[in-house]
Amino acid sequence: MRFLADFHLHSRFSRATSHRLDLSSIWIWAQKRGICLVGTGDLTHPAWMTEIIEGLIEDSPGIFALKRDQELALETKVPEACRGLVRFLLTGEISTIYKRGGKVRKVHHLVLAPSISVAKKIGDKLAEIGNVCSDGRPILGLDSRDLLEILLEMDERCCLIPAHIWTPWFSVLGSKSGYDSIEECYRDLSDKIIAVETGLSSDPPMNWRLSGLDRYTLVSNSDAHCPQNLGRNACIFDCDVSYPGIIEALKCGNAPQYLGTVDMFPQQGKYHFDGHRRCGVRLHPKDTQALRGLCPVCRSPLTVGVLHRVQDLADRAEDVRRGGRAPFVRLVFLREAIAEVLGRGPQTKAVNIMYESLLSSLGSEMHVLMEASLDSIENVTGSRTAEAVRKIRAGEIDVEEGYDGVYGTVRILSDQGH
Repeated sequence: MRFLADFHLHSRFSRATSHRLDLSSIWIWAQKRGICLVGTGDLTHPAWMTEIIEGLIEDSPGIFALKRDQELALETKVPEACRGLVRFLLTGEISTIYKRGGKVRKVHHLVLAPSISVAKKIGDKLAEIGNVCSDGRPILGLDSRDLLEILLEMDERCCLIPAHIWTPWFSVLGSKSGYDSIEECYRDLSDKIIAVETGLSSDPPMNWRLSGLDRYTLVSNSDAHCPQNLGRNACIFDCDVSYPGIIEALKCGNAPQYLGTVDMFPQQGKYHFDGHRRCGVRLHPKDTQALRGLCPVCRSPLTVGVLHRVQDLADRAEDVRRGGRAPFVRLVFLREAIAEVLGRGPQTKAVNIMYESLLSSLGSEMHVLMEASLDSIENVTGSRTAEAVRKIRAGEIDVEEGYDGVYGTVRILSDQGH
């Protein structure tokens, strides 16, 4: 069965997230976006786990469905053309902050658990180490390697995926507090790592430049902090919708079980370029080097972004083609395309009306962006929307690169008048 999955998201119990991030909203938006398998997020948070236990029922090994009475109550909130299978997998993000090698390390980890009983054991064990109640993404004073050891002791089927591996502040290869390799971080247990998450500011070709990442499957997830961002990055599978099936596909890392990723354009990510948000300074790595890493306005250190960090660690050319690696597709939110067509903000009423019209007529957002015929899009919303989707598919867009916590700005129809 071919399907899209998004494992990395949060609940409303995580800081700086939408209060609407509950099981119902995730279920609704998974269908609107075209995602079949979603992570629960925040599996270490006791209150969220209570909601998971009360709201979900196991459908296949390690995979859960929203209880049928809840599905029926919510069904009318999903356009009929978008309705489909939605299943949940137990996941969570854990932040570790510790000192190693004379440097403070801040590394985020995506955790996959095979059952509710194992998830509860993980939460109970980590509660002995730090506070798991104040934030759905707990912050623990624990070495990354030791976190992995704890998970494997709870159950050897647990999977740890280094999260958004290039993000400057909180990742295994980040410029501010990371390492220079996966092995340096997880040491004797690094062979237990089967996949790494590219994050929003990098894409597969950027990661192909490091031979040290060849052994790991590259996964993409949304890290959604609101329901509407679900699936902005996602993975494509063709396997059983079961925990063992997912893990086996990740170990395979290629067809026929793992078919690659759907990614934002990496320039959209808020750490792609170097820069200094306070001074409004955005820089290409070569300009940062010329300035010796200092902001030209205030002379403070610049935040070194993902592109720069990849270039520092790369041992292959920028245009490398990695034969045998899973492919990828770059997309832009459908709302952003419609917003350009209408000359309105992405969250305005006019954009929402056109967005819902497309979903009601053609199907999920991913279907519209990736598979629907341009003629069918034109028939529903006009030629300019069809042209915007064509340009997205062809990669014919402009992006003002994101930097130091500021998302990049997309221009799709910049050469056309409204």
